[in-house]
Amino acid sequence: MKSLYEHLPPVEIGGRRLVGRVLFGLLVLVAVLVGATAGLLLVYTTDLPQVDALEAYRPSSITELYDDHGRVIGSFALQRRVVVGYDDFPPVLRDALVSIEDKDFYKHSGINFWRIVGAAYRDVESGGRVQGASTLTMQLARNLFLSPDRAFHRKVQETMLAIQIERRFTKPQIFTLYANQIALGHGVFGFEAASEFYFSKPAKQLTLEESALLAGLPKGPSLYSPINHPDRAQKRRNLVINSMLEDGKITAAQAADARSAPLVLRLAHDPNSLAPYFVEEIRRYLENKYGADQVHEGGLKVYTTLDVDLQNAANQAVLDGLAAYERRHGWKGHLENVVAEGAVLDKYSHPDWDDEPEVNGYVHALVTFAGTGIATLKFGRYTAAVGQPEVAWTQQKLADILKTGDICYVKIQSLGANGAAHVSLEQDSGAQGALLAIDNTTGGIKAMVGGRDFNESKFDRATQAMRQVGSSFKPYVYTTVIDGGASPDDTILDEPVSFETPSGPYSPHNYDEKFEGIITLRRALAQSRNIPALKLANKVGIKSVIDYAGRFGITAKLPPYLPVALGAAEITLMEQTSAYSVFPNDGVRVIPRYITRVTDYEGRVLEEDFPDVKDVISERTARIMTSMLREVVLHGTGVAAAKLPFPVAGKTGTTNDFTDAWFMGFSPTMTCGVWVGYDEKRSLGAKETGAHAALPIWMNFMTIAMAGKDPGDFQPPPAMLHAVAQKVDTPDAAPAAEESH
Repeated sequence: MKSLYEHLPPVEIGGRRLVGRVLFGLLVLVAVLVGATAGLLLVYTTDLPQVDALEAYRPSSITELYDDHGRVIGSFALQRRVVVGYDDFPPVLRDALVSIEDKDFYKHSGINFWRIVGAAYRDVESGGRVQGASTLTMQLARNLFLSPDRAFHRKVQETMLAIQIERRFTKPQIFTLYANQIALGHGVFGFEAASEFYFSKPAKQLTLEESALLAGLPKGPSLYSPINHPDRAQKRRNLVINSMLEDGKITAAQAADARSAPLVLRLAHDPNSLAPYFVEEIRRYLENKYGADQVHEGGLKVYTTLDVDLQNAANQAVLDGLAAYERRHGWKGHLENVVAEGAVLDKYSHPDWDDEPEVNGYVHALVTFAGTGIATLKFGRYTAAVGQPEVAWTQQKLADILKTGDICYVKIQSLGANGAAHVSLEQDSGAQGALLAIDNTTGGIKAMVGGRDFNESKFDRATQAMRQVGSSFKPYVYTTVIDGGASPDDTILDEPVSFETPSGPYSPHNYDEKFEGIITLRRALAQSRNIPALKLANKVGIKSVIDYAGRFGITAKLPPYLPVALGAAEITLMEQTSAYSVFPNDGVRVIPRYITRVTDYEGRVLEEDFPDVKDVISERTARIMTSMLREVVLHGTGVAAAKLPFPVAGKTGTTNDFTDAWFMGFSPTMTCGVWVGYDEKRSLGAKETGAHAALPIWMNFMTIAMAGKDPGDFQPPPAMLHAVAQKVDTPDAAPAAEESH
C-alpha cells in the first residue's frame, strides 16, 4: 500500500512536515505559557485575602461628640471618614467620578482589557509610566488589601481580586465601598467626609463644579489639593467637567458655566477647636474606659452636656476679658521674631492658622512688612494692614513695636472674600483665664474654657489648676455659722484684732484698711470684710469650716489654719463652681458631668449617665446663703452685676498681691465660675481684684447665656424670728499665713 504522500512532490511533503513541526512547537509553547501563567497565578493567588470579608467590612470611622442639641463639637479618628450609603452620593458626583476614573465602570467585570492595552501602549510610547489602567474595582482592591507598590505581582493580585469582587458584589455596592474608602487629602477619607471638610455640607448638596473638584482628587490628593494648590485643582476640576461633557453626562452650557465658576471653598472648622479642653477631658475618659483603638477607629457616638452657643459665648467672654486686661496694663512688647530664629517668611505657618478664622476671633499673625506708618500681616490665607490708629492704645509708634518677622496677637474685625482682613493689634503677655458653667438641675457642664489658647498650652486651668480662691472661700465660713442656727442679721464687731500664734501675733486687716464696727453678718459677707470672717471661723472652729467645704465637694486637703477662712487654700475651678451650685439648688449638689450617653457604631447604648445628687446642707441654710450672696451683687463687692436683667448672686475673690482673681456666681438655673491669673502665680497688677478682672467676663457670659430664657427666681429664705447681736471672741491661737483679700 502506497503512502498518502507518495503522489506529492518531495518539496511539498517537506513543507507540510515543517508546518506540522511549527504547529507542534507553538502548541508546546502555548502549553508552557499557560502552565507558567497558571503557576504564577497559583503562586500570586495563594495568599490572596478572601473578598468574602467585605460583606462584614466596616472601615475605620470617626468617633463623634455631640452637644445637648445634637451638634458636632468634636471627633476622634485615625482617618477622618463618614460612612454613608450609595444614595447619599448624588448622581452628579457619581457621574463625575466614573467619567474621570473609569468610564466603563458599569459595563466591565472588574478589569478593562482595552484600557490596559491603551495604557501600556502610551507608557511604551512615552518611555515611562504616564497613565494608569486600574478600574475603580481594582483601586478598591488595592486600597483594601494590597500595598501601593507597582510591582508586577501586585498588579496580578489586584486584577484577580477585582474579578472576585465583581462576582460577589453589585456595582452600587462596589461604588459605595470605594467612595467611602478613598483618600482625598488633608487626612480626609471618603467623599462624604471630603464634602463636609472642603464645603461644610453633606455630599447630597454638592454642585456640579464641587463634585468635579472632589472627583479629581483620587489621582493625587496632595498634588491637586484645592487648599495648597488651587491652580492645579481648578485645572483638574475642569478636566473632569470636560470628561463628563464627552460622556454626555452634562450639556455644553452646563460645562461652560461650571468651568467658569471660581474655585470657592468653605472649609469646615475643626470641631475640636470649639471646646478643646472639654473634648480633651472626654478623650481621656473614653480611652481609659474603652481603649484607644475603639475611640479612634470604632465610630462611637458620644452625647455630651455641652451647649455650642454657650461655649461660643464663653470663649468670646474670656478672650475679650483678657484683651481688656492687657490694654489696661499697656504694651509690653517682647514679641517672638521668626526671622531672627532662621525661618523663611513665605514658608512660615502658625498652629492658629490650621483652623478657619472667624470675625471677633483672636489669632497670632506674622508681620510680613513693617514700615514707618503701616505694617502688613498674614494669618493663614488672609492678609491685613495695620496703621497707627490700630495701635493707638499702646501709646507708641507703630515702627517701634512691630518688625518684619514678628509674631503679634490680633483681633479679627472683618474678613473679606478676597482674602483681605481688618484687625486690631492686641497683646498676649501670658495672662490666662478659665470659665466653667454648670446647669444647676442636671449638673451638666454647659461651657468650659481651660485657658487662652489650647494650641499653646494643653494644661486645663478649669480642672487641673489648684489656685488660692481668696474671699470666694468665705461662703463656707458663713454656711457653717448659719447651719448652726445663726441669722444673717446677727451682728459682729469689725475692729482691729490680733491672734496669738505659736510663731507670734497675727494681726490681719481688711482690704480697705478700715473697720466698720458693729455690722450684720449679711453686710460683712457682702463687703467681704476679713476680720468678721476670721472671728466667725474661730468661733465655730476652722476644722468645722473645712468639714463643711468637704461636704460641698472640695477634695483638696486644707490645713486647719485660720487664714484658710480668707481663702488661703488651693482649689480647682471645677470644684469651686460645683460647690456654689448647692446654694440655688436648695442645699443639693449635683455631681458635674460631661456625658449623657455613649453608643457604638451600630447604635447600641454602651453607657448612659444620669444626675448624681448629694445632700449637702439644709434648705433653710441654702436659701439664707443665697439671699446673702444676692446682697453681694446688690450692695457689695459684686455690685456691677446688679444691672443684669435677671436675678443673680455670687462672691468675688482676690488673693494677696492680686495673683488670682475670681468671681463665683449663679442664677436660679446656672452656676458659673471665672478665674483670671498667670500660670506662674505672679501679680496681675494693682487693683486687679475679682470684681475688676473676673466679674466682667462672668457678666458677659451670663448675659448671653440667659438671653431669651426664663431666668426663674430664687426661693425666699424662711422668715427670721429674731436677730441676736453677738460679739465674737478672739481665737486662742492661729498660725500666721499669707493674708487673703
